[in-house]
Amino acid sequence: MKLPIFIADAFATKAFCGNPAAVCLLENKLDEDLHQKIAKEMNLSETAFIRKLHPNDNFTQSSCFGLRWFTPQNEVPLCGHATLASAAVLFHKIKNVNSTLTFVTMSGELKARKEEDGIVLDLPLYPAHPQKLHEVKDLIKTAIGDTLVQDVRYSPDTKKLLVRLSDTYNRSFLESLTVNTENLLQVETTGKVKGLILTLKGEPGGQTQAFDFYSRYFAPWYGVAEDPVTGSAHTVLSSYWSEQLGKKDLHAFQCSSRGGELIISLRSDGRVDIKGGAALVLEGTLMA
Repeated sequence: MKLPIFIADAFATKAFCGNPAAVCLLENKLDEDLHQKIAKEMNLSETAFIRKLHPNDNFTQSSCFGLRWFTPQNEVPLCGHATLASAAVLFHKIKNVNSTLTFVTMSGELKARKEEDGIVLDLPLYPAHPQKLHEVKDLIKTAIGDTLVQDVRYSPDTKKLLVRLSDTYNRSFLESLTVNTENLLQVETTGKVKGLILTLKGEPGGQTQAFDFYSRYFAPWYGVAEDPVTGSAHTVLSSYWSEQLGKKDLHAFQCSSRGGELIISLRSDGRVDIKGGAALVLEGTLMA
């Protein structure tokens, strides 16, 4: 079987930045076990599979598709950057004629809207509730040692733990922080936490660009030690920082070694628009 496959760097304006995702276009139904095998072979944080919903659909004219996401280890219920990469492939490579695409996913219908300066994702917004520190102190201590923590929240919808570092730290501290992900699987075995978000309040603009907040994201429970730029984490971060800062429009930066910018707008319908760019870096045929 031959499958068209692409790699696009999401939340990036040029190649080799942001977060790479593989995107497979499925003309026909794929054997269930092949999804995971292909994702493991690609060995990126996510591989996306776009499928037609009806026999007469085609990737150029149709506006609604099925979408699934796999890490090298698991299928996941939501992935923002691989959705952005999927939309970029359809818009920019396949030349889909529609300005808005709808993806039917495990997290409901997600929309991607083409704009001149990027692609806007319409994603769920997930609240993060106060979390008792004593219940997760071993996890936090294992991950970041004696780093000062200002707030801890938990998102039951996404199973993500949000840890806000002290406002006394700056962006360069977060970027250089060594996070121990290897031992987290031994410390957190309950299944309650599937992702760890570290976040920090932004700084006013000066010599560098102003951002409302910074973050890094770790998901060893899904086989991803650190994810470079994470749309799904920002469905939680957007809710938290909007509340903290009293703002609906936010500018975020994820401080991985590759880095990525996200433009965020909380909507009146309880969802969030997250905009980013994408750069196509590879096109080929998978021999499955």
